Amino acid sequence: MDIGIGLFGLGTVGSGVVKILQDNADQIAKRTGTHLLVKHAVVNNLEKKRTGFINNFPITNDAKDILNNPEIQIVVEVMGTLDQAYKIIKDSLTAKKHVVTANKDLIASRGQELVAIAEANGVDLFFEAAVAGGIPILRTLANSFTADEISRVAGIINGTSNFILTQMTTNKLSYANALQLAQKKGFAEADPTNDVAGFDAAYKLIILSNFAFGVQPALDDLTINGITHLTDADIEDANAFGYAVKLLGVAQRVGQDANAISIDVSPYLVPFTHPLATVHNENNAVLVNGESVGEIMLYGPGAGELPTANSVLSDLTNIATDIALNTPGRPFNSFNQNLDIAKPSQRLSRRFIVIEVDDTPGAMYSVTGMFAAAKISFSDLKQTPAANGTARLVALTHPASDAQLNVIQTTIRNADGINLAAEYKIFS
Repeated sequence: MDIGIGLFGLGTVGSGVVKILQDNADQIAKRTGTHLLVKHAVVNNLEKKRTGFINNFPITNDAKDILNNPEIQIVVEVMGTLDQAYKIIKDSLTAKKHVVTANKDLIASRGQELVAIAEANGVDLFFEAAVAGGIPILRTLANSFTADEISRVAGIINGTSNFILTQMTTNKLSYANALQLAQKKGFAEADPTNDVAGFDAAYKLIILSNFAFGVQPALDDLTINGITHLTDADIEDANAFGYAVKLLGVAQRVGQDANAISIDVSPYLVPFTHPLATVHNENNAVLVNGESVGEIMLYGPGAGELPTANSVLSDLTNIATDIALNTPGRPFNSFNQNLDIAKPSQRLSRRFIVIEVDDTPGAMYSVTGMFAAAKISFSDLKQTPAANGTARLVALTHPASDAQLNVIQTTIRNADGINLAAEYKIFS
């Protein structure tokens, strides 16, 4: 059986998809009983030279060439836009064509709407490549945890930030120099805001939360902090205490009856002994905690031509199997339940806190008094000698809530000679 594919986008990922389809055609046919053939590609720039695959199909810039082609049963959208991609996917589903996309921003913001359209038209909508590149985390959550209750999903899900943090830690580069190197190697865009401010990881975490907990959080439900304010001194102090600094996306059940969910993207201190601390450069890793299975971790490249294209191919072969067996139209994820968004008092964690204090009599006593008033106790303290009249106090705390931290932040803002320089959670 021949199955025609229409490709929107022929950049890095799109070219990788074509290459794998052509190089592994025989293996795919043996596994699925079908021949997956690229029939047409639509791109924005017809002048761009494209290499790495056999160009045996037409390339145009008119979406109708794919949408109105009866020989095309599956649409692959890898253009990386938002509004344009939404219209393409919606029109494809309405035309009863199956869709594969790697568009995390779109799936995170309008995925439920598109899933409903796919179901109404009896076609598949898959998006494994939208999260963690080549790591098959979504299908693992959808298929391998159906009998288990997940308590936490967490991980390094932005390769750009992880590359920068690795360079700052291992090669002692400044943030600016590490970012410049990431851009030179193609891991960071000219405008890296989406990655370093945590938004890319936030979109992926929304999708992960949907698969792990059956909820559909909005971006405003997340606490999002990037790595732009992280300093060399913060990393050095964390290392001295035995921790690596990683930008993590963490979604977990909290509350007395575990009936609420806390979702945040932030720099975390990860113990050197934890597997996440060993994930370096552009690699990703996702940790899943289940009540029955315990803790598992999936690790691999989080971006790149072939790893991401391989996830697209995973979706394509699953759709091909559905077509061959006449079983299309099943939602990628049908898990739904009601969980409240955690209140600040429910979000508990140990903390790494940096306080800058004027080197004056009684100043340090004032700091300890503030923390005592908020009922936050220290497990470890480090004070550096005063430089230019300011001392640096680094504290590791026992578990404290966001509500308690809010009290400290308000108190310090109203105090003279004291500055809350940094506050990060400690992962355990």
